[in-house]
Amino acid sequence: MTYIGAGMICPHLVNLSLLLGAVLSWGVMWPLIGDGLYNFLKILFFTARNIHAKVKNSNRKTSPDNQKQLPDDLHRNELFNRESIPIWVACAGYTFFSVISVIVIPQMFPELKWYYVVVAYILAPSLSFCNAYGAGLTDMNMAYNYGKVALFVLAALSGKENGVVAGLVGCGLIKSIVSISSDLMHDFKTGHLTLTSPRSMLLSQAIGTAIGCIVAPLTFFLFYKAFDLGNPDGEYKAPYALIYRNMAILGVQGFSALPQYCLQLCYGFFSFAIAANLLRDFTPKNIGKWIPLPMAMAVPFLVGAYFAIDMCVGSLAVFAWHKLNRKKASLMVPAVASGLICGDGLWLLPSSILALFKVRPPICMTFLATT
Repeated sequence: MTYIGAGMICPHLVNLSLLLGAVLSWGVMWPLIGDGLYNFLKILFFTARNIHAKVKNSNRKTSPDNQKQLPDDLHRNELFNRESIPIWVACAGYTFFSVISVIVIPQMFPELKWYYVVVAYILAPSLSFCNAYGAGLTDMNMAYNYGKVALFVLAALSGKENGVVAGLVGCGLIKSIVSISSDLMHDFKTGHLTLTSPRSMLLSQAIGTAIGCIVAPLTFFLFYKAFDLGNPDGEYKAPYALIYRNMAILGVQGFSALPQYCLQLCYGFFSFAIAANLLRDFTPKNIGKWIPLPMAMAVPFLVGAYFAIDMCVGSLAVFAWHKLNRKKASLMVPAVASGLICGDGLWLLPSSILALFKVRPPICMTFLATT
C-alpha cells in the first residue's frame, strides 16, 4: 500500500520510468551513476553561476530585489538576521565534534587512519556549502555523490587490506556531514517562512539529534532482530549495502574485479543516461516530457520490480480518477495517498513486535518458478 500511495503522488513519468526500468532488468550500475554524474555537474554549474552573480552584485548598496520586497518579507528577513547564530558557535562546535571523531572513529574502525578523518573534516565544509547551495537551487541533495567520491579515493589510498572498510566508513562520514548541511538549509528556510527563530531551531535540532543517538540504534536492532535484513531473497534486501561494498572493492582492486563485459555494458548505459538527460533539458517541452528518467529506471534494477508495479497501479488510479472527476481527484488524491502510506508505515511496529514473538500469519502466498 505504501508504494501505491507513493505512485498516486509521483508524476506519471516517474512511475512509467520505474516500470520501464523494471522491464529492462540489465545494466545495473551506470544508469544510476551516469544520471547522478549529469545532475551533479549540472548542479555545480548552476551553483557556480549563481555564486558569480552574487559576488558581482555584492558591492551594490541597493538591490532591485530588496526594493520590490513586500513588508512581510522584510519582516521575515529582519527577524531571521536578528536571531542569527554567531559564527564562533559554528566554528567551535565543528572543531569540538571533529576532535571527538578523530579520536573515536579510528578506535571503532582501525582500518580508517586518523589522518584520513582529519582530511575528511577539512574538506567537508566546502563540500557541504556546495551541496547546500545546490540543493537550494535545484531541490536535489547530492550528498551520496560526494560520499561515492570519498569512497573511491579512500579505498584506493588505504590499499587492499584496509581499503574496503576505510572506503565505506569514509563514505558514510562525508555523506553524513554533507547531507545534514542540506537538511539544515531546508529547515532554516522553513523557519524563515514561519517567522521561527534560527537559534530555537538549532537548539531543537541538537535535542532531536541527541534523542536520535538513542532511538536510532534501538530501532535498528529491533528490525535486525525481528527481520532478516540483508537477505537477497527476503523482504528487506538492503541492496545499497551490496552496491557500496562492491564500489569499495572496485576502488581497491580496479576494473579487474568486474565481471566479463561488465565495463562495456556500463559504458553503454552510461551514455544512454547522459543522452536521455540532454534530450530532456534541450528538446522542446512537448517532446522532453516523454523521455524516461534514467534515475527512476535504475532503481528497479537494484531493488526489484515489485514496487514499480505498485506505483504504476497508484498512477493508473490517479489517471482514472482525473478522467472521472478532475476537481474531486485534485482534492482527494493527496489524502488517499497519505492514508495508504501512513497506514502501511504504522503497521511496521506491530509487525516487528509480532515477529519478535515468532507470530506468523495463518495464510501465506508465494510464487515459485516452474521446472
